Amino acid sequence: MKNSFTRRHFLKTSALAASTSLAAPCWLPPALAADESPKPRYKIAAGPFQPTWESLEANYRLPDWYRDAKFGIWMHWGPQCQPGDGDWYAKYLYDQDRPQYNFHLKKYGHPSKFGFKDVCNDWKAEKWDPAALLRRFKGAGAKFLVSMANHHDNFDNFNSKFQPWNSVAVGPKKDIVGTWQKLVTAAGMKFGVSIHAARAWNWYEDAQGSDKTGQLAGIPFDGELTKTDGKGLWWEGLDPQDLYAQNHAIGAEPNAAYVTKFFNRVKNLIDGYHPDLIFFDDSKLPLGDTGLNLAAHFYNANQKWHDGKLEAVIIANGFSVDEERACVNNLERNMTLDMLEMPWNKGNCIGPWHYSVADYNKGYRKTSDWIHLLVDVISKNGTFLLAIPLPGSGEMDDKAAAFLDGMSEWMGINSECIYGTRPWKIYGEGPSVKNDATARDSARNPPRGLGPNLTPSDIRFTAKGDMLYAIVMGWPDGGKVNIKSLAKDSLNNKGEIGAVQLLGSSGKLAFSRDESGLSVTLPTQRSETDSYGIALKIFPKA
Repeated sequence: MKNSFTRRHFLKTSALAASTSLAAPCWLPPALAADESPKPRYKIAAGPFQPTWESLEANYRLPDWYRDAKFGIWMHWGPQCQPGDGDWYAKYLYDQDRPQYNFHLKKYGHPSKFGFKDVCNDWKAEKWDPAALLRRFKGAGAKFLVSMANHHDNFDNFNSKFQPWNSVAVGPKKDIVGTWQKLVTAAGMKFGVSIHAARAWNWYEDAQGSDKTGQLAGIPFDGELTKTDGKGLWWEGLDPQDLYAQNHAIGAEPNAAYVTKFFNRVKNLIDGYHPDLIFFDDSKLPLGDTGLNLAAHFYNANQKWHDGKLEAVIIANGFSVDEERACVNNLERNMTLDMLEMPWNKGNCIGPWHYSVADYNKGYRKTSDWIHLLVDVISKNGTFLLAIPLPGSGEMDDKAAAFLDGMSEWMGINSECIYGTRPWKIYGEGPSVKNDATARDSARNPPRGLGPNLTPSDIRFTAKGDMLYAIVMGWPDGGKVNIKSLAKDSLNNKGEIGAVQLLGSSGKLAFSRDESGLSVTLPTQRSETDSYGIALKIFPKA
């Protein structure tokens, strides 16, 4: 093998490491966030959508399926799940100060010899049973599934024409996205893909470095290896630069070739797999003008697939109010305190985004926490997309399975107050509904974006036609619920109430109404999932 560990490489990476912070450069360069990105001539599908915000905002209408679905499962699964050491593994294994580096050293060896390219090959997905998984997801109430097409690690989980480092050619030798697409569509669900690879240019820059201390100090990692270095090795014929994209100075802006390749990869994904939804893990659309072209192409192509009816959804982070007319805004690590006027998306994961044995051993958050978040999101005009951790083998662990079992039981009783609903006049009442600064801060910056801790004193509302649903976040003490927002003199007065029913029970409940609220007496018999939350269906008087 050619010795690529040259003096030029060592001097370059040492100088850059001394002058540049490599901690977590996950933002796009300023030039690409503005309108200075390279603008190749892209060929997009013909139609009403042009690659400008003005055109997207003027022509887009959010399809009803997304607003009705309310709950989807995210298969945030790829080669970074194989080591079992958590998020951003492909980046952090190249940082001597990170625990992932030490984990990698013990499990695989030094990243000058065994880097993330080799982890991709180690990923075999040997116990992956997507049909069985989908049955569990559908049973838990998911109406759509999103398959990760690639992460910041730049590895495509589909039969990519433009990325040789893909799951058909390397590792599992399976078309992950294509398999999900066929199963999900056959199950009558909507299918989506998530795309994170626009950031790989900056995100992988640590792979250009080397150890700062120790016996291997100064020995370059494998981030600048090229095709010629693979002679006689398992990756002979592959170019590591197709994966790492590090043939550039640290801090440089993505060049036209990188940006054009990203466009071609995503267009290939759209045209080959016909998703209903695309999640871009970017601040707004990726890579400036490139993202606008991809959005226009997706909307025009999707409209043709559906005989002129637009069924496409694009989700990303950080859109302005005007841009939310063309795309759906995602909240990940924070949570809105108020009901939002425009429909929005909440993305989260019951564990780490990439599988972690340590997190499994600690245990995931309680099922009730996620049900409360689902209801809170829906009451505030949102849709919930929840990731389920999956190890590299593809076999779901018992704790994730237990969560899905609990979700299935609760949704089997209460899904009527979820699907096809719309927000009511207010989203809720109770101690979590406050306007002071402390409550606002805690709602915006909760652990993993879960929002405030909800108790049986908290109530959330959804509506469907002339029916109102009041979801109580647990079984109240004494078996009685008082809904202050439905007091006779309340501004939210619903008019005369004809009956109240507990979902999962056929009988009508005793109730009274006065200036203090609507008081409802619950039945003495309870189901096992009532501790997660109960839903009262409130009928208008005929």
